[in-house]
Amino acid sequence: MADPEQITAWQRLGPALTTSGALSEGDIDALAALGTAHVINLALATHPQSLPDEEALLAARGIGYTHLPIPFDAPDDSHYAAFRAALDAAPRPLHIHCIMNWRVSACLYRWHREQGMAEGEARALMARQWQPEHSDHPDAAAWAAFIAR
Repeated sequence: MADPEQITAWQRLGPALTTSGALSEGDIDALAALGTAHVINLALATHPQSLPDEEALLAARGIGYTHLPIPFDAPDDSHYAAFRAALDAAPRPLHIHCIMNWRVSACLYRWHREQGMAEGEARALMARQWQPEHSDHPDAAAWAAFIAR
Protein backbone atom coordinates (compact mmCIF):
# COMPACT_ATOMS: atom_id res chain seq x y z
CA MET A 1 0.00 0.00 0.00
CA ALA A 2 1.19 3.51 -0.80
CA ASP A 3 1.74 5.97 2.01
CA PRO A 4 -1.51 7.68 3.05
CA GLU A 5 -0.53 11.20 2.00
CA GLN A 6 -4.06 12.41 2.83
CA ILE A 7 -3.20 12.23 6.53
CA THR A 8 -2.50 15.71 7.90
CA ALA A 9 1.23 16.55 7.84
CA TRP A 10 2.17 12.96 6.90
CA GLN A 11 5.89 12.18 6.99
CA ARG A 12 7.73 8.90 6.58
CA LEU A 13 11.06 8.85 8.39
CA GLY A 14 11.96 5.26 7.61
CA PRO A 15 10.48 1.84 6.88
CA ALA A 16 9.25 1.47 10.49
CA LEU A 17 8.61 5.09 11.56
CA THR A 18 5.96 7.52 10.34
CA THR A 19 4.56 10.75 11.77
CA SER A 20 1.62 13.06 11.23
CA GLY A 21 -0.75 15.61 12.60
CA ALA A 22 -4.25 14.86 13.86
CA LEU A 23 -5.84 11.57 12.84
CA SER A 24 -9.36 10.81 11.65
CA GLU A 25 -11.04 7.42 11.90
CA GLY A 26 -10.29 6.83 8.21
CA ASP A 27 -6.63 7.58 8.88
CA ILE A 28 -6.60 4.80 11.47
CA ASP A 29 -7.84 2.41 8.78
CA ALA A 30 -4.95 3.56 6.56
CA LEU A 31 -2.42 3.00 9.36
CA ALA A 32 -3.84 -0.48 9.93
CA ALA A 33 -3.51 -1.24 6.21
CA LEU A 34 0.16 -0.22 6.42
CA GLY A 35 0.69 -2.72 9.22
CA THR A 36 1.30 -0.13 11.94
CA ALA A 37 1.84 -1.94 15.25
CA HIS A 38 1.73 1.02 17.64
CA VAL A 39 0.75 4.70 17.80
CA ILE A 40 2.13 7.35 20.15
CA ASN A 41 -0.06 10.45 20.51
CA LEU A 42 1.54 13.64 21.89
CA ALA A 43 -1.60 15.83 21.61
CA LEU A 44 -3.84 16.77 24.50
CA ALA A 45 -7.11 14.83 24.48
CA THR A 46 -8.96 18.10 25.07
CA HIS A 47 -7.81 19.65 21.79
CA PRO A 48 -10.76 20.18 19.43
CA GLN A 49 -8.97 18.26 16.66
CA SER A 50 -8.19 15.22 18.85
CA LEU A 51 -9.93 12.04 17.78
CA PRO A 52 -12.42 10.88 20.42
CA ASP A 53 -11.89 7.28 21.51
CA GLU A 54 -8.61 7.05 19.59
CA GLU A 55 -7.27 4.30 21.84
CA ALA A 56 -10.39 2.14 21.38
CA LEU A 57 -10.43 2.73 17.62
CA LEU A 58 -6.80 1.63 17.36
CA ALA A 59 -7.33 -1.37 19.64
CA ALA A 60 -10.22 -2.52 17.44
CA ARG A 61 -7.71 -2.72 14.59
CA GLY A 62 -5.04 -4.46 16.66
CA ILE A 63 -2.84 -1.38 17.05
CA GLY A 64 -1.26 -0.52 20.40
CA TYR A 65 -1.48 2.99 21.82
CA THR A 66 0.49 5.28 24.11
CA HIS A 67 -0.82 8.73 25.02
CA LEU A 68 1.85 11.22 26.14
CA PRO A 69 0.17 14.63 26.11
CA ILE A 70 2.66 17.49 25.85
CA PRO A 71 1.16 20.92 26.59
CA PHE A 72 1.95 23.05 23.57
CA ASP A 73 2.76 26.11 25.64
CA ALA A 74 5.12 24.35 28.06
CA PRO A 75 7.16 21.41 26.74
CA ASP A 76 9.87 20.36 29.18
CA ASP A 77 12.55 17.76 29.71
CA SER A 78 10.21 15.42 31.59
CA HIS A 79 7.99 15.29 28.49
CA TYR A 80 10.99 14.50 26.33
CA ALA A 81 12.17 11.78 28.72
CA ALA A 82 8.73 10.13 28.57
CA PHE A 83 8.74 10.45 24.77
CA ARG A 84 12.18 8.86 24.50
CA ALA A 85 11.16 5.97 26.79
CA ALA A 86 7.96 5.35 24.80
CA LEU A 87 9.83 5.54 21.49
CA ASP A 88 12.42 3.04 22.70
CA ALA A 89 9.78 0.63 24.05
CA ALA A 90 7.17 0.78 21.27
CA PRO A 91 6.90 -2.07 18.77
CA ARG A 92 7.46 -1.28 15.13
CA PRO A 93 6.16 -0.20 12.68
CA LEU A 94 5.44 2.90 14.77
CA HIS A 95 3.39 5.99 14.03
CA ILE A 96 3.76 9.14 16.15
CA HIS A 97 1.34 12.04 15.89
CA CYS A 98 0.03 15.20 17.50
CA ILE A 99 -2.18 17.89 15.94
CA MET A 100 0.10 19.52 13.33
CA ASN A 101 3.20 17.28 13.63
CA TRP A 102 4.98 20.14 15.41
CA ARG A 103 5.38 18.46 18.81
CA VAL A 104 6.45 15.25 17.11
CA SER A 105 9.00 16.88 14.81
CA ALA A 106 10.59 18.79 17.70
CA CYS A 107 10.82 15.68 19.88
CA LEU A 108 12.26 13.67 17.01
CA TYR A 109 14.77 16.44 16.30
CA ARG A 110 16.15 15.98 19.82
CA TRP A 111 16.04 12.19 19.53
CA HIS A 112 17.79 12.21 16.15
CA ARG A 113 20.55 14.41 17.57
CA GLU A 114 20.97 12.01 20.53
CA GLN A 115 21.25 9.13 18.06
CA GLY A 116 24.15 10.92 16.33
CA MET A 117 22.34 12.37 13.33
CA ALA A 118 24.04 15.48 11.96
CA GLU A 119 22.42 18.70 13.12
CA GLY A 120 21.66 19.84 9.57
CA GLU A 121 19.97 16.56 8.67
CA ALA A 122 17.90 16.51 11.88
CA ARG A 123 16.92 20.14 11.37
CA ALA A 124 15.91 19.50 7.75
CA LEU A 125 13.57 16.69 8.85
CA MET A 126 11.98 18.97 11.47
CA ALA A 127 11.74 21.86 8.99
CA ARG A 128 9.44 19.80 6.75
CA GLN A 129 6.85 20.45 9.46
CA TRP A 130 7.96 23.68 11.11
CA GLN A 131 10.86 25.74 12.42
CA PRO A 132 10.04 27.03 15.91
CA GLU A 133 12.79 29.65 15.79
CA HIS A 134 11.14 31.24 12.75
CA SER A 135 7.49 30.75 13.66
CA ASP A 136 5.14 33.53 14.70
CA HIS A 137 3.06 31.10 16.76
CA PRO A 138 2.75 32.49 20.33
CA ASP A 139 4.21 29.29 21.82
CA ALA A 140 7.07 28.88 19.34
CA ALA A 141 9.66 30.31 21.75
CA ALA A 142 8.96 27.49 24.21
CA TRP A 143 9.66 24.97 21.44
CA ALA A 144 12.77 26.81 20.26
CA ALA A 145 14.09 26.50 23.81
CA PHE A 146 12.99 22.84 23.94
CA ILE A 147 15.00 21.86 20.86
CA ALA A 148 18.02 23.90 22.01
CA ARG A 149 18.48 21.71 25.12
